[in-house]
Amino acid sequence: MKILVVDDDPHILQIVEIHLKKEGYHIFTAPDAEQALLLLEEELVNLAIVDVMLPGMNGFELTQILTTELSIPVILLTAKGQLADKEQGFLAGSDDYLVKPFEPRELLFRVAVILRRIEHALQSTIQFSNVTMNRQHFEVKVDQESYLLPLKEFEILAILLTRANQVTPRSVLFEQVWGTEDDDPELSLNTHIKRIRERLKRFGAKIEIQTVRGVGYKVEETQ
Repeated sequence: MKILVVDDDPHILQIVEIHLKKEGYHIFTAPDAEQALLLLEEELVNLAIVDVMLPGMNGFELTQILTTELSIPVILLTAKGQLADKEQGFLAGSDDYLVKPFEPRELLFRVAVILRRIEHALQSTIQFSNVTMNRQHFEVKVDQESYLLPLKEFEILAILLTRANQVTPRSVLFEQVWGTEDDDPELSLNTHIKRIRERLKRFGAKIEIQTVRGVGYKVEETQ
């Protein structure tokens, strides 16, 4: 699981990173919202831990972007314990709230709870427009008709659908499907995308995969 930690305090960043890495998580760090959003243009993360008092865009504003536009769950960190601040955090879409100073073990517990929920959700279905994917049975359903796709095509489409209307970088597809970030033409991502497009059209799916030149792909609903 990949976790993004956003805090302008390098000491907090270091402590949180050390403890999360000990638990086997892959960690990205950023000192402010701007750098965090830039990083997320290239990386997919499963969870973000965000400090409220960030320079520039504050943690509440960043949380709203992460939760509403990128569908990334957020744990907010703050030195404040006021009820109004907690309310603002939850209204911004945060999944949990931790007041500084905190015990690292408490943070690890809260992270584990949210990630278990995510893993459970990943086992369920993905639905966008008239297309539904069942991850457990590797089944794609268009309207009421069921189809089976080759494994790599299924995995690529599943990743794209979980980020419907958002750009998925090619590097993310290489890493998650083939286990590498290298843009190796032998992996034939272009060929797989072409075949998926042909299948979706043949199945009558009301979605299409758009190429975002130089970046990756985006699934959108057709008119």
